[in-house]
Amino acid sequence: MLTRKIKLCHINAHITCRLCEGYLIDATTVTECLHTFCRSCLVKYLEENNTCPTCRIVIHQSHPLQYIGHDRTMQDIVYKLVPGLQEAEIKKQREFYQKLGMEVPGDIKGELCNMKTHLDQRNGDAKSEDTANKEAGEEKPEEDNDYHRSDEQVSICLECNSSKLRGLKRKWIRCSAQATVLHLKKFIAKKLNLTSFNELDILCNEEILGKDHTLKFVVVTRWRFKVKDKLSLRLVLPVISS
Repeated sequence: MLTRKIKLCHINAHITCRLCEGYLIDATTVTECLHTFCRSCLVKYLEENNTCPTCRIVIHQSHPLQYIGHDRTMQDIVYKLVPGLQEAEIKKQREFYQKLGMEVPGDIKGELCNMKTHLDQRNGDAKSEDTANKEAGEEKPEEDNDYHRSDEQVSICLECNSSKLRGLKRKWIRCSAQATVLHLKKFIAKKLNLTSFNELDILCNEEILGKDHTLKFVVVTRWRFKVKDKLSLRLVLPVISS
């Protein structure tokens, strides 16, 4: 088969953010028009605008942040195409948390371990599978087998705001900051014996949360200035117009 090499500069327009003009980091796509940007750039832009930065289509009149979603496929493509980008970004994130005196989140730790393994294999320093498994078993405690235990955790208070919903027996839960609102809706729907999680809406500060938002994103964008250190959410049944 004939192969043709393509220079990175020829596809830069497809893997860069229109707002910061850098390579996409935490790629986030507008569901209305499928244009993609860095998450931090797009969130900051949508604080004062409700249109797509590229095509100017109205995303939503009042809640545009509910109509954007993390694009893992695009981000994987960018990291594979741009040498050293992922390693540099993870290093920046680690240095940022260390500078603030905060513990590095579990997902960044996991990426650092994976990155180190790939570099060792690339340099021919990878150890035999048996040796690696033995060392991993000696160095890692058993609780590390559960990936989400090392994630940054979020404490949530769930309150029912509908007379048609029965309250939860335990309104306080603690889970990974990487969990999404959709995960939360499915969990609550099962606990309340609802036929579908679509029967439920979750609100924060009287604003309906988008299903693709992570709890970390909700805390940063809607709860960061609150005095309380635990996220408070309300459960309601959506109003269906006849």
